[in-house]
Amino acid sequence: MTIGIVPSILSADFTRLGEQVREAEAAGVQRIQVDVMDGHFVPNITMGPMVVEAVRRCTSLTLEAHLMITSPERYIDDFAKAGADVIIVHQEVCPHLHRVIQQIRHAGKSAAVALNPSTPVFLLEDVLSLIDMVLVMTVNPGFGGQEFIPEMLPKIERLRRWITQRGLPCDIEVDGGIHEATAPQVVQAGANLLVAGSAVYNDHESVADAIKRLRNAV
Repeated sequence: MTIGIVPSILSADFTRLGEQVREAEAAGVQRIQVDVMDGHFVPNITMGPMVVEAVRRCTSLTLEAHLMITSPERYIDDFAKAGADVIIVHQEVCPHLHRVIQQIRHAGKSAAVALNPSTPVFLLEDVLSLIDMVLVMTVNPGFGGQEFIPEMLPKIERLRRWITQRGLPCDIEVDGGIHEATAPQVVQAGANLLVAGSAVYNDHESVADAIKRLRNAV
């Protein structure tokens, strides 16, 4: 199983965002994640389609738009037009999740669903074959730099077991508190995509060195 490091620009230096995205691309990553927060679903406000559009202009990498927002169905087309390749919605805000997944598909994008730490994985059982990726939150969403919640490891294991048993081509991504100590744990549990924010974008090492360190850890 190939393990991918997915830098989150939430921790990047926004005065040189394009440069920091290109540094990650030069280090060999395949994806970049844009964390979208609305101040309602999560207690923070971050960025929107214009940032996705700006990042799209400076890279050909796969772009993930992680929509930590209420009523994501109202904005899916905006993020699709802005250049997102993968659109991630939260199960907790989608009472008609199947319809939202279909909306993402109709926009020509890969569909993914995120689960908060307290959300049980069985809620995705009936749509697992319809999505490209499950994002398991290993912190409570809203802020970068939080500590990893180890109780999420059995959730990842359960999800990997279901996907393997059904033979589904579904990725498992984890987001929250990922660094060289926690990365091996989530990979062992079954994750294959690791979102990293402050572990990639920080003041004490280059982006390339940070990504190399994470890769060496897993």
